[in-house]
Order: sequence, then C-alpha cells, then structure tokens
Amino acid sequence: MPLKATVTQKGAVILGKYVACDAFDETKPLRVVTHAHADHMTGLRQSLNTSERVLMTKATKDLIDVLRGPLFLMSGFVETLDYGNAIQHEEERITLFRADHILGAAQILVEDAEGTRIVYTGDFRLEETPILDADILVIEATYGSPTCKRPFKKDIKNLFISTVEKGLKQGTVFIFGYHGKLQEAMQILHEANVKAPFIAPERVLQVSKVCEKHGMRLGRLMLSEEKEAKELFEKNLPCIAFCHMNTRNKIGQNSFRIYASGWEFNEPCREIADKEYIVALSDHSDFDELIEYVRHSKPTQVITENYRVGHAETLAREIQKRLKIPTTPLPK
Repeated sequence: MPLKATVTQKGAVILGKYVACDAFDETKPLRVVTHAHADHMTGLRQSLNTSERVLMTKATKDLIDVLRGPLFLMSGFVETLDYGNAIQHEEERITLFRADHILGAAQILVEDAEGTRIVYTGDFRLEETPILDADILVIEATYGSPTCKRPFKKDIKNLFISTVEKGLKQGTVFIFGYHGKLQEAMQILHEANVKAPFIAPERVLQVSKVCEKHGMRLGRLMLSEEKEAKELFEKNLPCIAFCHMNTRNKIGQNSFRIYASGWEFNEPCREIADKEYIVALSDHSDFDELIEYVRHSKPTQVITENYRVGHAETLAREIQKRLKIPTTPLPK
C-alpha cells in the first residue's frame, strides 16, 4: 500500500495523491505554499511553470508579490483560498486552516476517498492555531527537543516593551528580525502606545502595508530614506527602526539594539552586550506545545518534518516514548 504522506529529499511535504507542500515535486499536480518564508517557497518557480495549480492564502500571495515582485506569481496558475474553504481535486478534498505563525500562514488538510484525514501543520505557534483531527499528521519540528521549552511565555511582551522604552531614553532603538516577526513587534509596541516614530526600510515598509491591509494594526511608519528619518538617526533621537535580521552587521552599530529571536529558551529578555539584547519573540511552538498538538490531534501515524532546520529525529523519539504513536522523521 503506498504511503499517504511523506517528505521528499527536496523538502516537499507530500499529502495524498496530488498535493506537494512547501517545495517542488514534479509528480504532483498541486503545489501548496503554507506561508511566505523562503524555506517554504523552495522551487516555487518550477512549481509555477509545471503545476496545474499553486494554492495559498490571499495574504501569502500579497506578501510574495512584495518579496518576489508582482510579476513572479503571474508565470503560473495561482489560486487563493480562504481558511476553511475546501477545493476538490479528483477524489480528494483540500482545505487550508489558520496557523498562528506569520500573516497568511496555513495548515493543510487533505481528505482522500477512504476518508483518511492527512494533515500538515506547516510552521505554527499553538496559542491561536486550531488543532486539527488527523489520521496521519506531518508536524514541523523546529523546536522539537525537550531542551527547547519556554517557561516564561506570559512575560515576553511586557519585557519587550519595557526594554524598548529603556532604549528610547538613550536615543534610537534598532529592532532586528525577519519578515512577519518585525510586524508582530510593531503591533505589540503600537498596541502598548509606545510614543516614538516607527521607521523602516522600503521592503519592511511594503511587507507592513500588506499586514495592515489584512487587519494588523502597526501605527504610522516612516521610510528610512526620508529626510526626517535620517535626521533622527544622525542625532540619535528617540525612534524605533525595524530592520531585517540580515542587515544587523551593516547598520545601527553603536545604537541600542534588540534581536527578536526564537532560539532563546533561558530568559525572555537577555542582555548579551552593552545596549544589546535578545528578546524571545518566537513564531514557532516550543517542545511542549508540539507534543500537545500531537496529543489532541489523535493521529495513528506521525511524520516529523526533517528537511528544514529543527529537531525532527528527537521529536519523533519523544512522541513515540510519551504518546506511543508510531512516528518517523522524514526525509531520512
């Protein structure tokens, strides 16, 4: 009997007969993009050229249009789906459900002719992610080790806000993170009514506009190239600059700096150097939350996703030991 789910050596999560998620697979007519992070858009150009349909949420499409340019997705047949709306392909039904990760992130449910429920979580944070009942579950394993636990979840936002406010007393604050995480940081500070101009480079600004279009509230953003923004930087006046993590070695070297990182498990906010902090703002579930998802999903078979960075082999062992469910890390 053929496997109803697997993960290929190229990182495609295969669900049922027709669906490949998050990487290209030449044998499947449907490609699903769970969200707009680069490691989940692997081989997307090939999929656009060869797949019958490329499926994603509207928010994910809007983010890709900003990140890859508006012409990129026009080379293929892209279909956007709302959460909870199923489409039929041959004898299988495909439905996207919300995943609390970045804007537009989705879980995938494939129901086959025999009624088997095959679920791929994509990347998710358990807090606002619905747990789907599954017969076969493919789960992300980013923080799949028992060493990856955060006992301090409730403290993070308040500590983040107070660290930013502490920095503003000294002048400009630079916050470094990835797309999605930066906008979450903006939303936290805007909702806390932190009084300082928000500044961002062009790409971060464009991603932020998409997030606002889809309901996030981020406050007024100023482009970093504007004269006013440059003056604030030059005089080290109180303002908050939101910058992509990849630029951390190029800008704001002598300023107050905060890194939004998911790989921090010891403290919610840690000073690593003078005026330099790591805040544990994560958009992934920790180990306990991954186990909780599996427990409540009640699958008879689990695959831990072993292509992207994480602890898939450890998570597989722990699920078998704790929940007695047959679990395999894939690809091997």
